[in-house]
This record gives sequence, C-alpha cells and structure tokens, in this order.
Amino acid sequence: MAPIAAPDFPTDLEWLNTDHPLSVRDLSGRIVLLSFATFTCSNCMRLAPEIRRLEEKHPGLVVVEVHYPGFESAAVGGNFREAVRRAGLEHPVAIDRNRLLWQAFGIREWPTFVLIDPGGNVVGKTAAEGLYGRLNPKIDRMTTEFGQRGMLERGRLSPGTAPETARETSLHRPGKVAADNVGMRLFISDTGHHRIVVADSDGNILETLGSGAAGNTDGSFDEAAFYLPEGLIFDEEAGVLYVADTGNHTIRRVSFTEREVATIAGTGLAAPSSGEGGPGTGTALNAPRDLALLGGHLYIAMAGANQIWRMDLATHEVEPYAGSGREGLVDGPLEKAAFAGPTGIVTDGEALFVADSGASAIRRIKRGMVETRIGHSPDDFGDLDTIARMARIHRATGIAYRDGSLYIADTGNHKIKQFDLETGWVLTRAGNGGRGYRDGLSGEARLNEPGGLADFRGLWYIADTGNHTVRVYDPARHVVSTLTLWK
Repeated sequence: MAPIAAPDFPTDLEWLNTDHPLSVRDLSGRIVLLSFATFTCSNCMRLAPEIRRLEEKHPGLVVVEVHYPGFESAAVGGNFREAVRRAGLEHPVAIDRNRLLWQAFGIREWPTFVLIDPGGNVVGKTAAEGLYGRLNPKIDRMTTEFGQRGMLERGRLSPGTAPETARETSLHRPGKVAADNVGMRLFISDTGHHRIVVADSDGNILETLGSGAAGNTDGSFDEAAFYLPEGLIFDEEAGVLYVADTGNHTIRRVSFTEREVATIAGTGLAAPSSGEGGPGTGTALNAPRDLALLGGHLYIAMAGANQIWRMDLATHEVEPYAGSGREGLVDGPLEKAAFAGPTGIVTDGEALFVADSGASAIRRIKRGMVETRIGHSPDDFGDLDTIARMARIHRATGIAYRDGSLYIADTGNHKIKQFDLETGWVLTRAGNGGRGYRDGLSGEARLNEPGGLADFRGLWYIADTGNHTVRVYDPARHVVSTLTLWK
C-alpha cells in the first residue's frame, strides 16, 4: 500500500512553546507524534508519563500537542498560555481554533495520537492506555530504518523557552481531598501542580508536599516529586498520609513524624495488563486513582487495570482484590466481576463502595461479592434522582461516606449527590447541573467536573477540578462557597 502523506499544518494555528510556526516540511527527517488532547481530560493527563518516557527514550522524537478550544473548559480556553505553563509542557503546542487539523486527520475523540515518519508519512493512529508499549517498537524500527538511509535528524528540536515550574498558591485541576479531623488539616491533591497542599479549614496553607516539578523522587517534603497525584487517605492512628501518585503508577507514604515521602508500591512504570501481586515496590501498578483503609489493608482503585487492588500494610505485599481485569459492568464473585475504570473508593467500616467512573456506576464489595447499587451498563448514564436501582449518574469519579450515606462527586453532571444506604434514595445536594462557577444556595450553585470530596468539621470540601478550586458545601445551611487559599 502506498504511504499516506501527512497533511501540512494550517497556517492559522496559534503556537506555544516555539518561537516560530511549525510545518510538516520543517519536521522532515524527524519522527513526529501528534497528540490530540485537552487540558481538562483525565485520560490525557494519565498518558502524559508515557509520552514523557517516549521523549526520554528517543531524543529526536518531536511531540506536538494539538488543542481545540471548543473542547476545553472556559477556565482553560481563556488563557492557553497559562494552561500550558501550569501543565509543565515543554514540547510545542498548537491551538487549532477552527478544528482544521483535527478534521484533516479524522480525529473524533481524545486523546488520539498520530505517528508520522521522517519522510512525512502517516504511520498510524492510536489511543488509550499502553501508549509506550505500542509506539516504542515502531519508533525503534523507524530510527533504525531511516538512520541507515541517512534520513534521520537525531538532535532535539529546540522549541523555545520552556515554562517555569508553577509554585504559586493557586491550584490547577485538584483531583481529590482528604481530611485529618483530629489534627484539623485538609489535604488537597493539587494534581496539575504535581504536589499536595496541606491547609486548615480557613484556607491557610500550612505546607506543601513535593517540589512542584513533575517527577518520581522520594525524600524530604521539599525534595520529593510527584506526577499527577490524585487519591489521598489519612491514617489518623499512624499519622501517615497515603497518596495515589497516578502519573507515576505508584503509592506514596507521607510520614509527618519523619517528614519524608517514600514509595511503598509500584515500579514507576505502568503494568501492561491486570498483572499479579507481589512485593510492593517490585510490582507494577496501572493508574491508581483513589485509596481506602480497612482492616490493616490499603485498598486501591486501579483505573488502568479495571480492578480493585489491596496492600497489606504490615508486609507491603500488593495483590489484585476484585475484578478480572476485563472492562465492563459485571457483578458476582470477586475474581469474576468486571469494573470500568474505577476512580473512587471508600468504606463504611464493613463494605467497600466504588465509584466506577467508566460505567457511571456505584458498586459495593461485601462478603466476597461485587454488587452494582447504581448503574446499568457502561452506555447507560444520565442525571436522575430517584431510588438507587433506577437512578442515573454520569462518570462519577469521587465518593465519600458519612452517617449511613454515600456522597458522590457526580463529575459528568457537575453535582454532588447523596445516596442514603438505608432508604435507597439518591438526591442532588449541590449543583444545578450546569457546568460553571457560582456560589450561593446549593440548588443554584454551579460546579465544574467535581472530582472528590471529604467531610471536614461537618462541611463537605469538594475538589472542583474544572474550576481549579476547592468548594465548600454546608449541608445545614444548604450553601456552597469557595475556599480561598492563603500562603
């Protein structure tokens, strides 16, 4: 089959991280990876470490991110330069305002990746997890083939000035929150800034965990580095914070006594499949998104593996706990059940409850069985408050428990919902369903893709991911406000 020439870049693209517009002709002799993505896409963020790994392995690889403003939130679309800086991107970014490049390559969903060889021909198109495993062999073959033909540029492309590492007190796409109600501390996973913010209930920042630079380094609070951290759980007895360091595919342990961050599970590389158990730091994980403590075990919502895993905190052994690894919405015994990208997990002290995001479902794990409490199939979602078996949610990513009820970050519906486990009723408590930013009465307030929530001093603190803020829902006054962070 004759090679397909890559269409050239439209002349009206807005370019960032480069001092001049690029073209396919300019990139002749280089292997090019086009990344069609958005700053507000959690899957795009999860694949960022694999792109970084490809860049490190192949210095001559040129990655170009292509963004269409119509797919971005208002918070991002108004200032792409700031979004690029906060995301820590160093490769060129093209803003395709008329969606011409998306259409030229037939892009219908994101993230989608297009590989172009040094001759300017399209090699293939791919998406989803396991990006490094699929593309690395192809890039190796092209490097050898075009290198032997003398058609390969091996030096790095100099895109211009790289963005500075963000260190300001504002948040960028906070993913989850956790509370220390005894020590009066709130923990915020400042996901886009690759750090954890520790604050009090009034928003005074007590300290930050992590340097703010994307990386995978253990050590003191200032030296340690995270990459897109999300799920948090605080062990009040041990005085330890556990972190699901999603981008690094690891679990980190933060000791406030020793003031150190240590990796306790994961190798830093994504597991290629559902995998098997083993020693914590010798076993690869795949996109851990949230954590729960129960009976001496740390339970892990492993989104990339479509499973729930657990770690024995005494031995640090990790193992799959529930889910076959197949993607779906299947109930039954632990090893036969199926999940679809679980992103939230919590316990009532007996059972585990899972926000199964890809299936728009809430699942319960109890006595060796997985049961769906809300949800019908991965293709069946909506926004309907009623009894659980008929209720609809949309891509819920966070879940919390208090006094016999589950509180759900109904991400796709921009709401917080309460699921009364005794009566079975599901009711909206905050958010009017419209994406946006508005404080005030809870039924009129607007959220933007809330990702997680925590009960802190009787109030619900919400990681309002799309608005880059933490919101506060007062269930007694039925009011939503914004937490202002102060350094």
